[in-house]
Amino acid sequence: MTIPSKAPRLVLASASPRRLDLLCQIGIVPDAVDPADLDETPLRDELPPQHALRLAAEKASCVAARHPDSWILAADTVVACGRRILPKAEREEEARRCLSLLSGRRHRVIGGIVLLVPDGDGHRRIDRLVRTDVTFKVLDRSETDAYVASGEWKGKAGGYAIQGRAGALVRWIGGSYSNVVGLSLHEVAGMLHGAGFPHPPIPHPNDEQA
Repeated sequence: MTIPSKAPRLVLASASPRRLDLLCQIGIVPDAVDPADLDETPLRDELPPQHALRLAAEKASCVAARHPDSWILAADTVVACGRRILPKAEREEEARRCLSLLSGRRHRVIGGIVLLVPDGDGHRRIDRLVRTDVTFKVLDRSETDAYVASGEWKGKAGGYAIQGRAGALVRWIGGSYSNVVGLSLHEVAGMLHGAGFPHPPIPHPNDEQA
């Protein structure tokens, strides 16, 4: 008689409701959501990709200590203009500065993703960096005022949320859209699958009953 192995437990190390919604969109529902409370201030001379991956790794490590037998998924999203890391806007003046920098320019959205897989007495780490290029239209004063008045920029990297009203401000995007929202679904699904995490099957349209 074969005893079935226990299903792995997945913990999302993020307080972002967008990341949770994205995972659920492709049928991956974490068993727990346990965010890490970290200082996200960039280190001196830290480049945007390094910053994104470092924070994702620190989040994963922090949460893994509380869930030693679970799979841990952590991510961080950085909006960068050149070498400059834009803040997660919390005040109106921050949002306006971000929008002024982004207006009419191409910028990068960099996602750092870290997956920790239980491996004996510890975890095995798998990580990825995802880059998406985004170009904003030239914003006039009324457009900036209207977007700031919406309030949806609060707590968002770079002061905007592409899945909201800012979608009308984006002239061009190259790369993963879900990465800009908060988590590259293609990369996460590939990481989980490659590490052996069971993924729910995608139903075929012919399987649906009328």
